[in-house]
Amino acid sequence: MSTDQFRGQAPRIVSREEWLAARIALLAGEKELTAMKDRLAAERRRLPWVRVEKDYVFDGPAGAVTLSQLFDGRSQLFIKHFMMGPGQTQHCVGCSLEVDHLAGIRVHLEHHDLSYAVVARAPIQEIEQLRRRMGWDFKWVSSFRNDFNFDFNVSFTDAQLAAGRGLYNFREGNPGMADLSGDSVFVKDAAGQIHHTYSTFGRGGEQFLGVYAYLDATPKGRAENGPYHSLGDWVRPHDMYGRGGMVEGTGRYHAESCTCAAHDNRVVAEI
Repeated sequence: MSTDQFRGQAPRIVSREEWLAARIALLAGEKELTAMKDRLAAERRRLPWVRVEKDYVFDGPAGAVTLSQLFDGRSQLFIKHFMMGPGQTQHCVGCSLEVDHLAGIRVHLEHHDLSYAVVARAPIQEIEQLRRRMGWDFKWVSSFRNDFNFDFNVSFTDAQLAAGRGLYNFREGNPGMADLSGDSVFVKDAAGQIHHTYSTFGRGGEQFLGVYAYLDATPKGRAENGPYHSLGDWVRPHDMYGRGGMVEGTGRYHAESCTCAAHDNRVVAEI
Protein backbone atom coordinates (compact mmCIF):
# COMPACT_ATOMS: atom_id res chain seq x y z
CA MET A 1 0.00 0.00 0.00
CA SER A 2 1.36 3.39 -0.97
CA THR A 3 1.14 5.98 1.80
CA ASP A 4 2.73 8.92 -0.06
CA GLN A 5 -0.68 10.51 -0.54
CA PHE A 6 -1.28 10.84 3.19
CA ARG A 7 0.12 14.28 4.02
CA GLY A 8 3.40 13.47 2.31
CA GLN A 9 4.61 11.10 5.01
CA ALA A 10 4.16 7.45 5.86
CA PRO A 11 1.99 6.75 8.91
CA ARG A 12 3.29 4.72 11.81
CA ILE A 13 1.95 1.17 11.66
CA VAL A 14 1.55 -0.12 15.22
CA SER A 15 -0.15 -2.84 17.22
CA ARG A 16 -3.79 -2.54 18.30
CA GLU A 17 -2.60 -1.89 21.88
CA GLU A 18 -0.33 0.99 20.82
CA TRP A 19 -3.12 2.44 18.66
CA LEU A 20 -5.55 2.28 21.59
CA ALA A 21 -3.12 4.13 23.87
CA ALA A 22 -2.65 6.88 21.27
CA ARG A 23 -6.38 7.10 20.66
CA ILE A 24 -7.14 7.47 24.37
CA ALA A 25 -4.53 10.25 24.63
CA LEU A 26 -6.22 12.08 21.74
CA LEU A 27 -9.61 11.61 23.39
CA ALA A 28 -8.54 13.90 26.22
CA GLY A 29 -7.99 16.72 23.75
CA GLU A 30 -11.30 16.01 22.04
CA LYS A 31 -13.13 16.18 25.38
CA GLU A 32 -11.42 19.51 26.11
CA LEU A 33 -12.53 20.85 22.73
CA THR A 34 -16.10 19.69 23.34
CA ALA A 35 -16.18 21.50 26.68
CA MET A 36 -14.76 24.64 25.07
CA LYS A 37 -17.40 24.53 22.33
CA ASP A 38 -20.11 24.17 24.98
CA ARG A 39 -18.76 27.26 26.78
CA LEU A 40 -18.63 29.28 23.56
CA ALA A 41 -22.16 28.23 22.64
CA ALA A 42 -23.37 29.41 26.03
CA GLU A 43 -21.59 32.75 25.57
CA ARG A 44 -23.15 33.06 22.11
CA ARG A 45 -26.62 32.57 23.58
CA ARG A 46 -25.88 35.29 26.14
CA LEU A 47 -25.06 37.91 23.50
CA PRO A 48 -27.27 41.01 23.72
CA TRP A 49 -29.94 41.57 21.09
CA VAL A 50 -30.37 44.48 18.67
CA ARG A 51 -33.86 45.60 17.73
CA VAL A 52 -34.45 45.53 13.96
CA GLU A 53 -36.08 48.88 13.25
CA LYS A 54 -36.55 48.64 9.48
CA ASP A 55 -39.47 46.83 7.87
CA TYR A 56 -37.49 44.88 5.27
CA VAL A 57 -39.52 43.70 2.29
CA PHE A 58 -37.91 41.14 -0.02
CA ASP A 59 -38.86 39.83 -3.45
CA GLY A 60 -39.91 36.19 -3.43
CA PRO A 61 -40.97 33.89 -6.28
CA ALA A 62 -44.64 34.67 -5.58
CA GLY A 63 -44.26 38.35 -4.65
CA ALA A 64 -43.28 40.50 -1.71
CA VAL A 65 -42.11 38.81 1.50
CA THR A 66 -41.38 40.64 4.74
CA LEU A 67 -38.63 39.73 7.18
CA SER A 68 -41.36 38.83 9.66
CA GLN A 69 -42.92 36.41 7.19
CA LEU A 70 -39.61 34.59 6.77
CA PHE A 71 -40.05 33.33 10.35
CA ASP A 72 -42.97 31.24 9.03
CA GLY A 73 -44.68 31.11 12.43
CA ARG A 74 -41.54 30.24 14.40
CA SER A 75 -39.67 32.41 16.89
CA GLN A 76 -36.17 31.99 15.41
CA LEU A 77 -34.79 32.60 11.94
CA PHE A 78 -31.43 31.61 10.43
CA ILE A 79 -30.47 33.56 7.29
CA LYS A 80 -27.74 32.56 4.90
CA HIS A 81 -26.28 35.59 3.13
CA PHE A 82 -25.57 34.05 -0.29
CA MET A 83 -22.78 35.73 -2.27
CA MET A 84 -24.71 36.52 -5.44
CA GLY A 85 -25.06 40.04 -6.82
CA PRO A 86 -27.10 41.32 -9.76
CA GLY A 87 -26.00 39.85 -13.08
CA GLN A 88 -23.59 37.38 -11.46
CA THR A 89 -23.42 34.28 -13.64
CA GLN A 90 -20.70 32.40 -11.74
CA HIS A 91 -22.05 31.49 -8.32
CA CYS A 92 -20.09 30.93 -5.12
CA VAL A 93 -19.01 27.35 -4.47
CA GLY A 94 -18.72 27.93 -0.71
CA CYS A 95 -22.26 29.30 -0.39
CA SER A 96 -23.53 26.47 -2.57
CA LEU A 97 -21.79 23.87 -0.41
CA GLU A 98 -23.29 25.39 2.73
CA VAL A 99 -26.88 25.43 1.49
CA ASP A 100 -26.51 21.89 0.10
CA HIS A 101 -26.41 20.75 3.73
CA LEU A 102 -30.05 21.81 4.22
CA ALA A 103 -31.46 18.90 2.22
CA GLY A 104 -31.57 16.53 5.16
CA ILE A 105 -31.68 18.78 8.22
CA ARG A 106 -34.19 21.53 7.46
CA VAL A 107 -37.16 19.47 8.64
CA HIS A 108 -35.41 18.97 11.98
CA LEU A 109 -34.61 22.68 12.32
CA GLU A 110 -38.20 23.61 11.59
CA HIS A 111 -39.50 21.21 14.22
CA HIS A 112 -37.14 22.80 16.73
CA ASP A 113 -38.50 26.35 16.31
CA LEU A 114 -35.97 27.53 13.72
CA SER A 115 -36.85 28.66 10.21
CA TYR A 116 -34.23 28.90 7.46
CA ALA A 117 -34.03 31.30 4.55
CA VAL A 118 -31.42 32.44 2.04
CA VAL A 119 -31.02 36.05 0.96
CA ALA A 120 -29.04 37.36 -2.01
CA ARG A 121 -28.90 40.77 -3.68
CA ALA A 122 -29.46 39.37 -7.18
CA PRO A 123 -32.94 39.95 -8.63
CA ILE A 124 -35.42 37.19 -7.86
CA GLN A 125 -35.56 36.04 -11.49
CA GLU A 126 -31.81 35.31 -11.46
CA ILE A 127 -32.09 33.61 -8.07
CA GLU A 128 -34.94 31.40 -9.24
CA GLN A 129 -33.00 30.33 -12.33
CA LEU A 130 -30.12 29.10 -10.18
CA ARG A 131 -32.36 27.60 -7.49
CA ARG A 132 -34.26 25.50 -10.03
CA ARG A 133 -31.07 24.37 -11.74
CA MET A 134 -29.57 23.22 -8.44
CA GLY A 135 -32.75 21.55 -7.22
CA TRP A 136 -32.85 23.55 -3.97
CA ASP A 137 -36.23 23.77 -2.24
CA PHE A 138 -35.47 26.11 0.68
CA LYS A 139 -36.91 29.63 0.84
CA TRP A 140 -34.71 32.07 -1.10
CA VAL A 141 -35.56 35.76 -1.45
CA SER A 142 -33.97 38.80 -3.08
CA SER A 143 -32.83 41.95 -1.28
CA PHE A 144 -32.33 43.72 -4.62
CA ARG A 145 -34.81 46.44 -3.68
CA ASN A 146 -33.95 46.99 -0.02
CA ASP A 147 -30.93 47.78 2.18
CA PHE A 148 -30.76 44.45 4.01
CA ASN A 149 -27.43 43.31 2.55
CA PHE A 150 -25.81 46.69 3.13
CA ASP A 151 -27.15 47.02 6.67
CA PHE A 152 -25.81 43.58 7.61
CA ASN A 153 -22.41 44.19 6.02
CA VAL A 154 -22.37 41.62 3.24
CA SER A 155 -22.79 44.05 0.31
CA PHE A 156 -20.92 47.25 -0.40
CA THR A 157 -21.64 50.44 -2.31
CA ASP A 158 -19.67 51.73 -5.28
CA ALA A 159 -18.29 54.47 -3.02
CA GLN A 160 -17.07 51.93 -0.47
CA LEU A 161 -15.42 49.83 -3.15
CA ALA A 162 -13.77 52.87 -4.73
CA ALA A 163 -12.42 53.94 -1.33
CA GLY A 164 -11.41 50.39 -0.44
CA ARG A 165 -13.20 50.74 2.90
CA GLY A 166 -16.02 48.60 4.20
CA LEU A 167 -16.96 46.71 7.36
CA TYR A 168 -16.78 42.96 6.91
CA ASN A 169 -16.20 40.26 9.51
CA PHE A 170 -16.29 42.97 12.19
CA ARG A 171 -13.32 44.93 10.90
CA GLU A 172 -12.73 47.75 8.46
CA GLY A 173 -10.87 46.96 5.27
CA ASN A 174 -11.12 46.58 1.54
CA PRO A 175 -14.01 44.18 0.85
CA GLY A 176 -12.66 43.59 -2.65
CA MET A 177 -16.08 42.61 -3.98
CA ALA A 178 -19.58 44.08 -4.01
CA ASP A 179 -21.11 40.99 -2.37
CA LEU A 180 -19.72 38.61 0.25
CA SER A 181 -21.15 35.76 2.33
CA GLY A 182 -22.18 35.26 5.93
CA ASP A 183 -24.82 33.90 8.30
CA SER A 184 -27.15 35.74 10.67
CA VAL A 185 -29.67 34.78 13.33
CA PHE A 186 -32.84 36.66 14.28
CA VAL A 187 -35.49 36.14 16.93
CA LYS A 188 -39.08 37.35 17.17
CA ASP A 189 -40.45 38.03 20.64
CA ALA A 190 -44.02 37.50 21.85
CA ALA A 191 -44.96 41.03 20.77
CA GLY A 192 -43.76 40.38 17.22
CA GLN A 193 -40.66 42.58 17.50
CA ILE A 194 -37.66 41.21 15.58
CA HIS A 195 -34.13 41.28 17.00
CA HIS A 196 -30.73 40.47 15.51
CA THR A 197 -28.80 38.13 17.82
CA TYR A 198 -25.78 36.74 15.95
CA SER A 199 -23.76 36.96 12.73
CA THR A 200 -20.63 35.26 11.50
CA PHE A 201 -18.51 35.61 8.38
CA GLY A 202 -15.45 34.13 6.68
CA ARG A 203 -14.27 30.94 8.33
CA GLY A 204 -16.93 31.43 10.98
CA GLY A 205 -19.30 29.83 8.49
CA GLU A 206 -17.38 26.55 8.65
CA GLN A 207 -19.45 25.57 11.68
CA PHE A 208 -22.34 25.06 9.24
CA LEU A 209 -20.31 22.89 6.84
CA GLY A 210 -20.92 19.40 8.16
CA VAL A 211 -18.82 17.91 5.37
CA TYR A 212 -15.70 19.14 7.16
CA ALA A 213 -16.50 17.01 10.23
CA TYR A 214 -16.19 13.92 8.05
CA LEU A 215 -13.03 15.07 6.27
CA ASP A 216 -11.32 16.15 9.51
CA ALA A 217 -11.76 12.59 10.85
CA THR A 218 -9.80 11.05 7.96
CA PRO A 219 -6.04 10.65 7.39
CA LYS A 220 -6.13 12.93 4.33
CA GLY A 221 -8.09 15.60 6.19
CA ARG A 222 -9.32 18.49 4.10
CA ALA A 223 -6.49 18.10 1.59
CA GLU A 224 -6.88 21.73 0.52
CA ASN A 225 -3.46 21.90 -1.04
CA GLY A 226 -4.24 24.01 -4.11
CA PRO A 227 -3.68 27.69 -4.78
CA TYR A 228 -6.22 28.95 -2.22
CA HIS A 229 -5.74 26.48 0.67
CA SER A 230 -9.50 26.56 1.16
CA LEU A 231 -12.60 24.83 -0.16
CA GLY A 232 -12.11 26.59 -3.50
CA ASP A 233 -9.36 24.04 -4.17
CA TRP A 234 -11.83 21.18 -4.47
CA VAL A 235 -15.49 22.12 -4.06
CA ARG A 236 -17.65 22.46 -7.16
CA PRO A 237 -21.40 23.02 -7.57
CA HIS A 238 -22.94 19.60 -6.97
CA ASP A 239 -24.00 19.34 -10.62
CA MET A 240 -20.54 20.23 -11.97
CA TYR A 241 -18.24 17.56 -10.53
CA GLY A 242 -16.38 15.78 -13.33
CA ARG A 243 -17.34 18.42 -15.88
CA GLY A 244 -14.16 20.51 -15.84
CA GLY A 245 -14.21 24.23 -15.23
CA MET A 246 -12.38 26.11 -12.51
CA VAL A 247 -12.88 28.17 -9.37
CA GLU A 248 -11.36 31.63 -9.18
CA GLY A 249 -9.90 33.20 -6.06
CA THR A 250 -13.22 34.82 -5.20
CA GLY A 251 -14.80 31.38 -4.86
CA ARG A 252 -16.87 31.62 -8.03
CA TYR A 253 -17.13 28.62 -10.30
CA HIS A 254 -16.53 28.99 -14.05
CA ALA A 255 -17.72 26.31 -16.44
CA GLU A 256 -15.38 24.83 -19.02
CA SER A 257 -17.02 26.93 -21.74
CA CYS A 258 -16.41 30.21 -19.88
CA THR A 259 -13.80 32.47 -21.50
CA CYS A 260 -13.67 35.37 -19.04
CA ALA A 261 -10.49 36.90 -17.58
CA ALA A 262 -10.49 34.56 -14.58
CA HIS A 263 -9.18 31.77 -16.79
CA ASP A 264 -6.04 33.80 -17.40
CA ASN A 265 -5.36 33.86 -13.65
CA ARG A 266 -5.93 37.60 -13.56
CA VAL A 267 -8.41 37.33 -10.69
CA VAL A 268 -6.40 36.87 -7.51
CA ALA A 269 -8.71 37.95 -4.68
CA GLU A 270 -8.71 35.69 -1.64
CA ILE A 271 -11.79 33.50 -1.14
